[in-house]
Amino acid sequence: MDWHTLDSTPFLPPLYLRAALKRKVSGTALPEEGLRCWMTVDPKHLAAYRKVCGFEDSAILPATYPHILAFALQMQLLTARDFPFPLLGLIHLSNRIRILRTLGCVGYLRIGVRTQNLQPHAKGATFDLITTMEDSLGPLWEAQSRMLCRGVKLPGEVADDAVMSPTGLTELTRWKAPADIGRRYARVSGDYNPIHLSALSAKLFGFPQAIAHGLWNKARTLAALGQHLPASNIEIEVAFKKPVRLPSEVTLRSSAAASSGELQLTGANDIEHMIGRWHPFS
Repeated sequence: MDWHTLDSTPFLPPLYLRAALKRKVSGTALPEEGLRCWMTVDPKHLAAYRKVCGFEDSAILPATYPHILAFALQMQLLTARDFPFPLLGLIHLSNRIRILRTLGCVGYLRIGVRTQNLQPHAKGATFDLITTMEDSLGPLWEAQSRMLCRGVKLPGEVADDAVMSPTGLTELTRWKAPADIGRRYARVSGDYNPIHLSALSAKLFGFPQAIAHGLWNKARTLAALGQHLPASNIEIEVAFKKPVRLPSEVTLRSSAAASSGELQLTGANDIEHMIGRWHPFS
């Protein structure tokens, strides 16, 4: 993997335009270059993110916040000329976060993004978007987002990626996902995908209503789990199932607080929106 280090965080407006203009698949090979950039945490922006996602004030960064720091880099990577798939239309299937060290007292951070692991899928092709965060002492945090591009034909066997739903969980809490949460989350995340913003814009992409961002669902869930989870040496993975249509109410069920456990986010009539688990890693 070759790395290109940027002097500053990419400017988003031209990248939105680039994403809007690319509608067709242009190849079947992922780029071999990743992007890196040093950056700092803006306390006001972090506070706004905490408010939208339900996190309490803390000296420790929310486990999902590095995704926000990385968003502009991800946009530049996924809208580059050598990236083969259109960004609009990609489907976020799953997300795995690893917290290597406690995310406290963080200052100057290097964020890196790259893609890997292109695989055939029953509905097209998947790839992993890898995001990393490190400080002067070394790696702090890493994440893998599995993305699906429909309609791509790749040779090889299609892997069975079915995930068993957890059982025996206890209701922890429930909350409302309001009609405007997609717009509110977009303002703190930078992710202005039309499917999240309004019913009108979502209908242009085949959705009857706007849907919540998958990473908002995960962030809101981790905020609700709070002290259930260890602060480091933990892997938190979720699979996104049926989207959360806006507005709606969802219910979080989980295992008891422990070093390992499972979670499930459901909606009306027990429709399954997200399932996941957490555990230590070696």
